[in-house]
Amino acid sequence: MTTHTGGCHCGKIAYSFEGDIDTVLDCNCSLCQKRCGLLHFIPETSFALKTPRADMGSYQFNKHKLTQHFCTVCGIAPFTEGVDPKGNKMVAINVRSVDGVDPQALDIKHYDGRAL
Repeated sequence: MTTHTGGCHCGKIAYSFEGDIDTVLDCNCSLCQKRCGLLHFIPETSFALKTPRADMGSYQFNKHKLTQHFCTVCGIAPFTEGVDPKGNKMVAINVRSVDGVDPQALDIKHYDGRAL
């Protein structure tokens, strides 16, 4: 298993997580479409925030089941926290914020988030 690091542009938000990145989700909901996120889902237990939570802004919309986190300085949204359909706590990593990952080399699956 690989350890990945990432974060926002200015470094105020930094994280690491364990796991291999293969398939990512390209959602077309109103938020994902505008922020150009490509999402990789992991269990919450595989994620470690390396910077203080107080350094992040948070945003919820629609059904308020997911909490999108963003940097209040540079505006980058590196990850989202929530619960999967089975009730497990999870983190959706924006792979565009992962160090050294080429998003074009990943298997991208399109998801119709506007239909929800």
